[in-house]
Amino acid sequence: MSCEASELNRDRQYCELCGKMENLLKCGRCRNSFYCSKEHQKQDWKKHKVVCKEAEKGQSLSQPALQPAHPEQHQLCRAEKGGEPQKPVEPEPKSAPQSADGNLPADGERMRDSAPSDESGSISNIKQPRDGINNNIKPNGQAKSHPQKLAMEYIVPCMNKHGICVVDNFLGEDRGLCILEEVKSLYDTGRFTEGQLVSQKSDSSKDIRGDKITWIEGKEPGCEKIGFLMSRVDDLVRHCNGKLGNYKINGRTKAMVACYPGNGTGYVRHVDNPNGDGRCVTCIYYLNRNWDAKDHGGLLRIFPEGKAQFADIEPRFDRLLFFWSDRRNPHEVQPAFSTRYAITVWYFDAEERARAKEKYLTGAGEKGVKVELNKPSEV
Repeated sequence: MSCEASELNRDRQYCELCGKMENLLKCGRCRNSFYCSKEHQKQDWKKHKVVCKEAEKGQSLSQPALQPAHPEQHQLCRAEKGGEPQKPVEPEPKSAPQSADGNLPADGERMRDSAPSDESGSISNIKQPRDGINNNIKPNGQAKSHPQKLAMEYIVPCMNKHGICVVDNFLGEDRGLCILEEVKSLYDTGRFTEGQLVSQKSDSSKDIRGDKITWIEGKEPGCEKIGFLMSRVDDLVRHCNGKLGNYKINGRTKAMVACYPGNGTGYVRHVDNPNGDGRCVTCIYYLNRNWDAKDHGGLLRIFPEGKAQFADIEPRFDRLLFFWSDRRNPHEVQPAFSTRYAITVWYFDAEERARAKEKYLTGAGEKGVKVELNKPSEV
């Protein structure tokens, strides 16, 4: 197998439960599925055992069962179920070495985030010719760009071409500050809890993600400005609906308000929706004033599938980010050394969400709330 093919295969390997892409181990029975821990393998066994058995049947016709190459290494075993024999899960090969500056080797090229008005430049390899939008604002902080124009002339073509889209100065400084104050007040009241993985049932997520989160609908007392933000994002998505790939968006999650405390915490490389749970678009709004990635870290690094580049997105104040939620956009939050706030929502594709509900793939961590996308918001 060529090096390029090997790298491509590695980029398609994820923990079947949480989407993590690092330090994976392979199921010793089917040798086709991967997990980040024995615990996640056990949690996923009810769903995985069906495809695992089918894969084993196919292998038995062509070759004998393979044994682990290094039995002395620490290995995971398939979860016991109904007295069936256990087989080891083999460690996945380590990722390819990186260059000293952290970029991908050889042809790896960094795609910088959208900031056309400052020294960091723009990312022509992510954006359309007129992209990298710095949403013009009026003195009172209201966006000049009509949501429909912003959606149709920028977000739709940018997403369909690159799968990533950045909008700066989304609401304006005044409204952004009001939202930030609400988020800080929520944090001060102790409503935030340790971030959990979808379907997470224990504390094993602590070595994967270091943020603290709370889920907000936007109608709670003291969360009116967060609700206003959600209504504005819904307006954009409503205008995009039916034109973002083949998706038909009919709802979204509640807002996940997150804080990285600034002690070097981050979130390892992962995929938001690795297994078709219905989420199709990830939308993040950042609230960090005077953020300097050189000093504060906290970059969101996205590794678009099939591309040698990666995109670094700084979590700047009043910045709105969209990207596909599925395996096309593995990403990580690099260690943050200053308090880092963000608000995330995930939009659902109607058909995939319905299939996921039938197969019990939706997790308790996804705070689904129906959003009527065919009507203007009332906020």
